[in-house]
Amino acid sequence: MRESIRRQFTVIFVSLMAGTILLCWFVNNTFLERYYIRNKQDVLLSVYGNLQQAVSKDMLDSDSFDLMMQRNCEKYNLSMLVVDANSRTVKISGNDSDFMRNQLLQHVFRGSGEESEIMEETERYTVWRVADQQTGMEYIEIWGILNNQDFFLIRTALEGIQDSVRIANRFLAYVGIAAAIASGIIIWLVSRRITRPILQLTDISQRMSHLDFTARYEGKTRNEISLLGENINKLSDTLEKTISELKTANNELTRDIQKKTKIDEMRREFLANVSHELKTPIALIQGYAEGLQEGMGEDPESRQYYCDVIVDEAARMNEMVKKLLTLNQLEFGSEPVTMERFDIMALLENYLQSARILLEQNGIRLSFRPGPPLYVWGDEFMAEEVFTNYFTNAVHYCRKEKRIVITVGRQDGHARICVFNTGEPIPEEALPHLWEKFYKVDKARTREYGGSGVGLSIVKAVMEAMNQKYGVSNREDGVVFWFELELAEET
Repeated sequence: MRESIRRQFTVIFVSLMAGTILLCWFVNNTFLERYYIRNKQDVLLSVYGNLQQAVSKDMLDSDSFDLMMQRNCEKYNLSMLVVDANSRTVKISGNDSDFMRNQLLQHVFRGSGEESEIMEETERYTVWRVADQQTGMEYIEIWGILNNQDFFLIRTALEGIQDSVRIANRFLAYVGIAAAIASGIIIWLVSRRITRPILQLTDISQRMSHLDFTARYEGKTRNEISLLGENINKLSDTLEKTISELKTANNELTRDIQKKTKIDEMRREFLANVSHELKTPIALIQGYAEGLQEGMGEDPESRQYYCDVIVDEAARMNEMVKKLLTLNQLEFGSEPVTMERFDIMALLENYLQSARILLEQNGIRLSFRPGPPLYVWGDEFMAEEVFTNYFTNAVHYCRKEKRIVITVGRQDGHARICVFNTGEPIPEEALPHLWEKFYKVDKARTREYGGSGVGLSIVKAVMEAMNQKYGVSNREDGVVFWFELELAEET
C-alpha cells in the first residue's frame, strides 16, 4: 500500500526527528558561542563581587578567602592579580605575575585598544573581549579599582569557542543522523503492532462487504483500535442476524407468492376439470329426469331403467365429489398424517380377502404369497387408500391372461409394494401425466367402469404427505404400479 499508515507514520516520525536535530544544530551554531561568552562574563563578575565583599569585610588576606579564590580560579580557568597603588602585588593566581602586572598597567594607563571589544563598563570596572596578538587567543578580562583603591585584573581564555561549536555541531549531526536512522528502523518495526490490527480490521470490513460475517477481530489490547474491533464484531453479528432475518422473510414471502400462484392455478384447473367432469352426468340426469316428466317411460321396465341411470350417475357424481374433497384436503395439508407402526402384510391380506368377489366377477386370477408380519411406518388409512386405488385400476384394466400379481419386497430400508396386471402397456408419453387430476389414458374405458380420473392424484398426494416414493412402469405383458413405506423394527 503506497499510502499505508505504517509508512506515513514512519516518515512523519523521522521527519520530526530530523527537523528537531536540524533545529538544535541551528540553535547551537547561532547561540552557543554567545551563551558561552555570556557565561564567562557572569563568572568574572561573580569573582569581582567576591573581591569587593572581601575588601569591605577586610578579609582579603584571610585563608578562607584565599581558598575560595583558588577554588574559583581552578574551576573556571581564571587568572587574577590585585596590586596596590604602588604596584605591589597583593593577590595573585597564576604563574606569570609579571605579564599580568604589565597587562594591568597597560589597561590602567592606556585604556582599551583596537583589538579589544568592550562588553560592559562602569566607574569601577571594565569588561572586554580582547585578542592576544602573540598567541592569537581570545580572552575576556575584567579590570578596575576596588573600594580600597587597589587595582585588579581577572582574565579567562575563551578556549577557541568557535572550534568547540563546530565540533559540537558536527558531533550532533553524526549522532542525529544515526539516531534518525535507528529510530526510523525501530518505528518501522514497532508500527507493525499498530498497523497489524488496522489491516485485520480492513480485511474484516472487506469480507463483510461480501456478506462474509465469519471473521472476528481478536485483539487483546485495551486501546482505541481494540474498541473499534469489538464494535465491528458487534456490527458484524447485527448485520448477519438482520440479513438472515431479511432472507428468511424474503424466502417466506417468495414461498407465499408461489403458494398463492399455485393455489390460484389449482383453483382454476380444479374448476375447469370439475365443470368438465360433471357436465356429462348432470346432462344425463337432467335428460332422463325430463324423460320421466314427459312420460317417455310408460312401462315399468322403462321407468326403472331411467331411474337406474339417474341413480348411477348421481352415485358417480357423489363418489367424484368425495374423492375431490379428499384430494383437496391432502394437497392443502388439512388432512392430518398419523405416522404409526403397522403390519403391511396384514393390511394387504385383509383387503384382498374382501376383494375376492370382485376378482371372481371379472374372471381375474390373483397371485399373492402371504408372508410373515412386515412392520412399516406410515398412515395405515392412507396406505390402504393407495393400495385400493392401485388394485382398482389393475382390476379395471386387466386384459389378456387376466392376472394380477401382488408382491412385497425389501429395498434400502423400505418395503416396496407392487401391483401388476396383465394387459396393454401405457404409452410412454402418458406415464408422467398419470398423476395429474382428471388425466385419463383411455377415456372410454374409464367412463365404462365409472372412473373419476383423480385416483392416482390421490396416490400422489398421499405419498408426498408421507414423504415416500411411488411410481409406475411398463412390462412386456402388462403394467406395474408400486409404492414404498419405511421399514420398522419388530418389537
